Amino acid sequence: MHTPAVTTPVGRRPMTLASLKRQLDTADIKKGKTAEKWKVFRDACEARALLGVQDRALAVLDALLTFYPHSELSEERGLVVFPSNAQLSVRAHGIAGTTLRRHLAVLVEAGLIVRKDSPNGKRYAHKDSSGDIEQAFGFSLAPMLARAEELAQMAQQVAAERRRFLMTKEALSICRRDVRKLISAAMEEGAPGNWGAIEERFCALIARIPRTPTIADLEPIREEMEMLREDVVNILEMQVDSEKLHINEVHSERHIQNSNTDYSNELEPRSETRSAAKPSQTSRAVREPIKAFPLGTVLKACPDIADYGPGGAVESWRDLMQAAVVVRSMLGVSPSAYQDACEVMGAENAAVVIACILERAGHVNSPGGYLRNLTAKARQGEFSLGPMLMALLRANGLETRRAS
Repeated sequence: MHTPAVTTPVGRRPMTLASLKRQLDTADIKKGKTAEKWKVFRDACEARALLGVQDRALAVLDALLTFYPHSELSEERGLVVFPSNAQLSVRAHGIAGTTLRRHLAVLVEAGLIVRKDSPNGKRYAHKDSSGDIEQAFGFSLAPMLARAEELAQMAQQVAAERRRFLMTKEALSICRRDVRKLISAAMEEGAPGNWGAIEERFCALIARIPRTPTIADLEPIREEMEMLREDVVNILEMQVDSEKLHINEVHSERHIQNSNTDYSNELEPRSETRSAAKPSQTSRAVREPIKAFPLGTVLKACPDIADYGPGGAVESWRDLMQAAVVVRSMLGVSPSAYQDACEVMGAENAAVVIACILERAGHVNSPGGYLRNLTAKARQGEFSLGPMLMALLRANGLETRRAS
């Protein structure tokens, strides 16, 4: 039975069973085995978290490897390096002696090197008559050769974990952006739903992300954030489907009405009674236009809008409409919401509404939603600019008389 050589430390350093186990594990190296030393070193650097070593200890290991004269680790060529502490300190970028000894102990504890002490603790080598080293005392690199495959596997594991962490972090960032913008769009445009509660749920998830997260921290947050995104999308999708259904119903109703009108015009005789009734029916079907107000009255009620006109002034309705486009963007009102208002109220009146919203910007939580609400009322004939302008005139301390 072959008994592998075991070395014990010199001086007051104790021998431990863990040290014995590490020596026994690395003593049985397959004959003829070699490994490229810098590749093994890079694997050890990659797996440093699993090995429990830090950058300074790896710098000492790098310095030790520079004293090994060959590019490949091989038992036939010897695996013991024997630099003095002074030489080792120079190649480790001037590391202090006490720090050097501490990191050498860390490398031994991590199972990357083994001490092979001489009787007096000095590091040296015996050479034969031809100059070849017969026996050396110092640090053996045998563990790195014996664990070459294990270190490579550990490095791959760390790299895979890093990739998984980055992908999870990216997925969470994208999902977080999606949810934030969808909630903002829904609240801005007045979509029905309990968006306050949904935003609280979103903020609670964000608050759970630690300053230096791990994959274990991010995985459950990512899953919950994706579930929240699905909930938000489902609510908005139902709203979009409902609007499409409403539009289709309106189109169908108009188509039926147009068909019936054409049929009656072609086949039924026209009478004075019928023709006299048509104007009253038409007047009920057509929405009464919103009453327009003089530009001067608008500017007295909404003086802030003048700052956004061409050259910092509003001198015409065209200037007011140009200023309204600038303010619309500044308030966060979507182009579609403003376009709807222009189609329903008219471009001039829509610009006046924007000027009024600007004047009360501190009291309006969602300008986009507020504009859509006013547009919906105007579509039903339930909105007038008069009360809004008069309230602002009173708030500005100006006395006005209603035009008869």
